[in-house]
Amino acid sequence: MAKRVKVAEMVEQFHLEVLAGEQGLKRPITVDDLHRPGLEMAGYFEYHPKERVQLLGKTELAFFETLTPEEKRDRMYHFCSEEMPCIIVTRGLDVPEEIIAVCQEEDVPLLRTQLATTILSSRITSFLEKKLAPTTTIHGVLVDVYGVGMLITGGSGIGKSETALELVKRGHRLVADDAVEIRQTSDNQLHASAPELIRHLLEIRGIGIINVMTLFGAGAIRNNKRISVVIRLENWQQDKQYDRLGLDEETTRIIETDVPLVTVPVRPGRNLAVIIEVAAMNFRLKRMGYNAALQFTNKLTETIAEDMEDFD
Repeated sequence: MAKRVKVAEMVEQFHLEVLAGEQGLKRPITVDDLHRPGLEMAGYFEYHPKERVQLLGKTELAFFETLTPEEKRDRMYHFCSEEMPCIIVTRGLDVPEEIIAVCQEEDVPLLRTQLATTILSSRITSFLEKKLAPTTTIHGVLVDVYGVGMLITGGSGIGKSETALELVKRGHRLVADDAVEIRQTSDNQLHASAPELIRHLLEIRGIGIINVMTLFGAGAIRNNKRISVVIRLENWQQDKQYDRLGLDEETTRIIETDVPLVTVPVRPGRNLAVIIEVAAMNFRLKRMGYNAALQFTNKLTETIAEDMEDFD
């Protein structure tokens, strides 16, 4: 089911003044796009996006005042609909009586703010993007390692939290332990944080729950981070062939976004924290255009070709 935000929530968030249509404050907002109805004020309704929040600024109202009273009412009756969430007048401008009357009659919430149109548009868009973004919760640990968001996943008891603790001791920052709340933005980026109840907390078997910020300071935590790489920990399987060069780049899908996946086999003697640090640095190098595995393969191919030429 698609997410929705009630108009009343936006009114409370931005302290908007309700001028008319109080009965429609329960109307849902289903998209994060906004609309400035200049063409609609001129009488063109062919492609009017009724499902968007409508913003009336200085330009729209100035043109509206050039219309006759009959034209004003006719435009507003065409403009208002059941699908429309609300109309917001910006800059604290005076609202023509025809707009107030039709909004009250059609139960379309008519709101007003003192903010400029561009400022309000930016703030509402950001608010709606967060509220309407697809979300999910994943069992794992999210750590900021050298600026790279590393989501560590794996079976229960495999050592995710202990690895995160070692990373924190090495100067990296914890974002979330056990439950990672993930939000997908409109540009298909994944931003994650910890649930409020367990924020800054880390569970270590044998010790219990520790507060990372209290023990290691404010520099050891961060509240949210974009996920760049997924590290999947799994018990070492003797008969499984693991990638030794790093040429086979795997991905995993979270919500609707593909994220690079690194599978790390776990067995005694392997320093997982160091491996994850190296994975983060390697990811950054690849993003800057350097791929060590590819460079090695190219050099190997060149060497073999040269040897073959000498043999001939």
